[in-house]
Amino acid sequence: MRDYIPNVRLRAWRNEHRLTRADMADRINATPVGIAERLTCDEERVRRWEAGEVRWPRTPYRLALTQLTGLEPEALGFSQTKQTGGGLIEARVIPADALRAEADLYGTMELAQQLQASDVGTGTLEALAEAVDLLCRAYPVVPAGTLRDRTQKRLAQINRLLAGRLTLDQHRELLVITGWLTALLGCVHYDLGEREEAETARRAAFEMGRQVGHGELMGWAHEMSAWFALVEGRYEDVVAAARMGQAVAGTSSAMVQLTLQEARGLARIGDRREADRALTRGAEVLGSVPMPEHPDHHFVFDHAKWIFYAATCYTWLADDDRAEEHARETIQMHTRPDGTSNAPMRVADAHIDLGIIHARRGDLDAAADEGLAAFDIDRRSLTDLVNRAGDLDRILQQRYRKDALATEFHERFVTARRALANRRPELLE
Repeated sequence: MRDYIPNVRLRAWRNEHRLTRADMADRINATPVGIAERLTCDEERVRRWEAGEVRWPRTPYRLALTQLTGLEPEALGFSQTKQTGGGLIEARVIPADALRAEADLYGTMELAQQLQASDVGTGTLEALAEAVDLLCRAYPVVPAGTLRDRTQKRLAQINRLLAGRLTLDQHRELLVITGWLTALLGCVHYDLGEREEAETARRAAFEMGRQVGHGELMGWAHEMSAWFALVEGRYEDVVAAARMGQAVAGTSSAMVQLTLQEARGLARIGDRREADRALTRGAEVLGSVPMPEHPDHHFVFDHAKWIFYAATCYTWLADDDRAEEHARETIQMHTRPDGTSNAPMRVADAHIDLGIIHARRGDLDAAADEGLAAFDIDRRSLTDLVNRAGDLDRILQQRYRKDALATEFHERFVTARRALANRRPELLE
């Protein structure tokens, strides 16, 4: 698992211009500076730039890049500032420990007493905000049912505070805290196939954000609406909801996520040009938001997630080579040396992307292997898994219906679909 921060702005420029890394290297060498300096840029050099292994290329390469793209190095995602520490992909606290840390925080005598008294004392709001952050950081790896139950319990405890003695500032801050927790609850409800509960939570989170004028919280509520529409096949609604969210989200992680959701909706529709443009805009906004301290936080957008979203966009656009490049890098970035993952749901989707690519290329063995690998991952969004696995199952049934491997995958898919319909995720165990 890498410790570098990917340069998604450079990658987005290359993707939008439909260049392979080798193509881009050749064009760099063919610029006036490239010819004069006899540059020998190659595919590996471009890969290292995009991976973030080289943050500031040598002067001749910077000048050649500007001649090729018309953009300064900083606009292409390069920086003279030395990268300090890895931290982007692997959070400082392992997400699996976040749930225990949250329980420990709630176990402190001061916070427990304040909640019981339905009053806000010194440090209570700060502790609550930290507790909600920990729950949001647990999202990638903690089973959805476990996280749903813990989140519901915390909301019940916190809601008692809203009836207590609060100043206007305290009331606003508590509404924001409750709004984030409610948004998280909506996400885990949807992961479990609890559609009505998810929508109720989403609307409540939006209303709390609206009451206090919190643009990012409202933006994430719109993003949830776009996500629901994407899974449910309402692709025009994906684009509409994403754009509505962008109108209120400001320069934030929500804005990046909304722009990438717009790209995914456009990719589903088959609009390659606009999807590329949305991916590029997302990369530009991502470059202007602070580097996340905790990239495992569900409501934080990190550079690795851009690559993950791009993989699925290009899979849906049938740009198989580009999709494979991004999907393989997603798996590599999120897989530890021992084979475990800090972002299992992203890895599962990347395996589905690879399965679809292999199926289109006529390699059934590889397609089935990748698809089955997605089912074997522990933490999963059941709703998303069934939706994405359905994409692969349709291809396998169309092309290889009578083959045993296609049948095996279809049976796993049907089991997952049944588990979702009956709200029984244990059927997949």
